[in-house]
Amino acid sequence: MNQSKLANLFPPALLVSLFMAVFCNMPLWRKLLEVKGGLSLNIVIFYAPFFIVLIALLVLFFTVFRFKYLFKGTLIFFLLATSLIEYFMLAYDVVIDKTMLQNALETNPKEALELVNIKMFLYIIVLGIIPSIFIWNRPAQYYSFLRQLAANAKTLLICAVTIFITSYFFYGDYTSVYRNNREIRYLITPVNLVDSSISNVSRIFKSNHPLVVVGNDANLSANRNHSTKKNLTILVIGETARAANFSLDGYGRQTNPLLSQEHIINFSQAYSCGTATAASVPCMFSNFGREHFDSSKAKYTENLLDVLSHAGISVLWRNNNDSCKGVCSRVTYEDMAHLNLNDLCNDEVCYDEVLLLHLQEYLDKQNQDGVIVLHQQGSHGPGYNLRHPQQFKVFTPECDKATLNDCSQQELVNAYDNTIIYTDFFLKNVIDFLKKNNQKYNSAMFYVSDHGESLGEKNVYLHGLPYFIAPDEQKHVPMLSWFSDGFIQNNHIDIPCLNQHSARPVSHDNLFHSILGLMGVATQVYNASLDIFAECRNNS
Repeated sequence: MNQSKLANLFPPALLVSLFMAVFCNMPLWRKLLEVKGGLSLNIVIFYAPFFIVLIALLVLFFTVFRFKYLFKGTLIFFLLATSLIEYFMLAYDVVIDKTMLQNALETNPKEALELVNIKMFLYIIVLGIIPSIFIWNRPAQYYSFLRQLAANAKTLLICAVTIFITSYFFYGDYTSVYRNNREIRYLITPVNLVDSSISNVSRIFKSNHPLVVVGNDANLSANRNHSTKKNLTILVIGETARAANFSLDGYGRQTNPLLSQEHIINFSQAYSCGTATAASVPCMFSNFGREHFDSSKAKYTENLLDVLSHAGISVLWRNNNDSCKGVCSRVTYEDMAHLNLNDLCNDEVCYDEVLLLHLQEYLDKQNQDGVIVLHQQGSHGPGYNLRHPQQFKVFTPECDKATLNDCSQQELVNAYDNTIIYTDFFLKNVIDFLKKNNQKYNSAMFYVSDHGESLGEKNVYLHGLPYFIAPDEQKHVPMLSWFSDGFIQNNHIDIPCLNQHSARPVSHDNLFHSILGLMGVATQVYNASLDIFAECRNNS
């Protein structure tokens, strides 16, 4: 059989589609088999029409690019991309949606290197490079442009008819499967990659929208008890800390030995806006709330920091993370994550103590009310063992591998718990810093993590699952506050009242209004019902 006949009988688009459907969609088939109770002949027959539709859909997609000088390059790109996606989906049980892709695109090189390992390269070689070489060397028949358009249209029509007929007769069989397992859409590779890419490109184009001003009527409330001291709040944004591993929230291990000795208001039922930094941080600083949050809209809408600035409050964002995700674009910003300090940084990252470096010098120059945001490196995985200095290796042995499922469950938990102990130490340092400035400021600290983390429960690792299917470990976050005596008195805060209500459900939706309330900011965008301190604050 000559090469031309071979190319017609088994065209590259069909071969790649079959390969991807079988070998690059293992998480999808695993989920579908789980839904139906395991592998059997009846189950294979049940999913056969679904398999046919998937093949037709992939062939349809690749046929759009079937032009000389474009076709094989497109096939190879998707083979390499899907091999990488397959690895992460199987290794960490993540799914690919617009937020996960955004998070991946915004991950800095050091964090990305923590994920690189031999197993990942094996996936790329076996599922990406080897089939790419095969496709590159395989003959593909091309025609003149107009004739190629006609041939492509014919293939597209055949695929569309196949999809329509199969779906028409078997749609009812899969309706309940999909409705009860909506995450399936994020498991279909490379459909998930294309869909999430389109969503992110759309978000970027929408970012050119003119800035929407929020709370430009903001001012310091006349109801405040004006003392000789200024108000100062340090807002600590945690990274990847989950409430399940905070002893303040009932965890069996003592991971908060220092905070437990302070007069802390601990909100034990706090939930995040998202399951990844790229979603949660912009959401918590916006006044949209989780249900109405739109990341593209948040890009061109002012947030909490802008409203504070409108009120005449000085705002500083100090970062030991990848970035502020656009939240701090219009306030003073200091990047502390890339300093070369032997005592506060290792070869990979700087420890969170760097966020307090020279902060006293900044504060000494201020003569107005202030809010300082400290964005932690926190407990960001998979390199949990890199997030704390050596002396905080309390629980051993620690997991020191990027392939977390190669560690025992206990090693993984040990490494993660040590990051929480270091966060406890860091927050105690923040409190001590505020205490040292007691003569000049009535001060407060508010801490909340951006999202939680999965540590292998049900074979799920890291974070970033779509919110509606994410486990509690990725959404239930620690949230707490501390107040100096002067802040309590000047702002008429009833501490017993706060302690009494601290077990009520709260979320990132409360941050915007609670910080405005604490800082005594009056504005029409403030909503007292979302201020977790309002009920226990007497402004009369």
